[in-house]
Amino acid sequence: MTRLLLVGLVAASLIASCFAQSSADRVFRNGTIYTIDARGTIAQAIAIRDGRIVYVGTNDKLAPFIGASTKVTDLHGRFLMPGLIDGHMHPLGGGLVLRKCGLNYEPLTVPEMQGRIQECLDKTKNQEPDGWLEVVSWFQESMRPPGVKTSRATLDALKTSRPIIVRSSFGHTVLANSRALGLAKITKATPDPLGGKIWHDPEGNPTGLLEDAAFDVFSDLIPKPTPEENIAAAKEAQQAMLGQGVTSFLDAAAAPESMTAFTAVQTRGGLKVRAHFAPVINPPEASGPAQAVSKVVAYRKQYDQGALQVKPGITVGNAKLFLDGVIAAPALTGAVLEPYRKNVGTQENPNWVDGDNRGPAVYFPPKALAEIVVRLGRAGIDPHMHADGDAAVRAGLDAIEVMRKELSGADVRPAIAHDEIVSPTDFPRFRALNALPVLSFQWEKPAGDTLGLINYFGPARMKILEPAGLLKAAGARVVFGSDWPVDRLDEWFALKVGVTRTNARDAGLQYQGKLGEDPGLRGDAVLRAATIDAAYELHEDDVTGSLEVGKFADLIVLDRNPLEIAPEDIAHVRVLETVVAGSTVFAAKVR
Repeated sequence: MTRLLLVGLVAASLIASCFAQSSADRVFRNGTIYTIDARGTIAQAIAIRDGRIVYVGTNDKLAPFIGASTKVTDLHGRFLMPGLIDGHMHPLGGGLVLRKCGLNYEPLTVPEMQGRIQECLDKTKNQEPDGWLEVVSWFQESMRPPGVKTSRATLDALKTSRPIIVRSSFGHTVLANSRALGLAKITKATPDPLGGKIWHDPEGNPTGLLEDAAFDVFSDLIPKPTPEENIAAAKEAQQAMLGQGVTSFLDAAAAPESMTAFTAVQTRGGLKVRAHFAPVINPPEASGPAQAVSKVVAYRKQYDQGALQVKPGITVGNAKLFLDGVIAAPALTGAVLEPYRKNVGTQENPNWVDGDNRGPAVYFPPKALAEIVVRLGRAGIDPHMHADGDAAVRAGLDAIEVMRKELSGADVRPAIAHDEIVSPTDFPRFRALNALPVLSFQWEKPAGDTLGLINYFGPARMKILEPAGLLKAAGARVVFGSDWPVDRLDEWFALKVGVTRTNARDAGLQYQGKLGEDPGLRGDAVLRAATIDAAYELHEDDVTGSLEVGKFADLIVLDRNPLEIAPEDIAHVRVLETVVAGSTVFAAKVR
């Protein structure tokens, strides 16, 4: 143990002496306790009373905290750390996905895709001929073989009369059959909506592929889940999170149904995670910035429960703005500074040349975006902006720069989520503006979505795709957000990719090796991104994100030390126990 760590433990022991007036409710001892405090302290023991940490230190100073009713857990050297904080996910959607017809994020051929959907149809024949079928978790970018096309004909070939939509796991594309397009009144004459795109064939007819706002029309046609179904989905999502060690989350596009469902879970005494919500400000609302911000403020008054308490609660302190779509092919709806390249040859004999398509214009005009961001900051609400392409990232940074000048000294913590391609000239702006890149580490690997960009981006941009390590090196405070259910909920695989930038060993030969030239993050950096730095994003860092005396006792026990094993094996870390506010909320089954 280094002198620095010993100094840290002595300091912690002195603070803890103020709390040692009565025994603790629970203690853990004989462990490797990774505190993630400012000193990098590694302790042996921790004590909890009334949901807060009252001692962190060595085993030999633990005795005053152990009484007749204290539960004592011997870790036998196991690794204990703060609970994970997921800075960007969609939990109600994740819970609902677990209950729907799903394609399981798998790379499929068209016949395989059709077969999976037909199975769902066959299991629900009682809903013929008019019941909608909503299919989820379609990994469009990894369809096989690469470049294969899908259209409404793909779904029209199925044995059904029902309207069908298939949602891409990325959340920005829907494939609809002819019945669904007809019910939505989408024809060759239907114009693209603001912030959306309708794909057309050479004859001008809609192909069935719809991007972003173009598929909003289905929200009024597909029967919505009942309130009880939403509550059940929220509970299922919560249980999935706890099994991964997640103790706090941000719902990064919170619909009223999500806030209502989790509030109901809490009212019924079942909320076990700290829940934060970011209602959406949509692009059409740019015409009225004051009204747009007032809507979020109204949600805050309705759902936010004020200062964080030991017992898990609900906050509404963020607002979500979509600045573009996704850079992934075939959508190419991410706003980019340099045009996507295009194939002027054939699929068999391609000839890729410079193109003129930069994706859509950023969904919010610069002046309106800046005004909304300033108004949000003035209202004490943190902007949380989706930006996939480098043009959208720059637009977000520009708006934050205006806000910093207008609200100098204000504790506003703006985030730009995804940042899949960022201009190197903008790397240092994240630190200068204290703008938080919230990144989904699992994307930082060779896969259908990333390697599918090689021809569209060219070698220079591919070198800096998914620039987590480059942003970190430029001084950015990198935050982790899984974006579940865009991908399956697998926090430890994501953290592994954040370090290695490699896919799973069994992903296939075409997906082996590392992605680009970004160095990735160190093991301690990915853990910080999913704990104390995500806590900072959510204004939780004074009470969670590290294990320190006085903070809430949100922690997890793991089956191995992620800092000492081979980085590839981080994906196999298993959470043995999840503790929130001092209470065990998940315990793994004994194998």
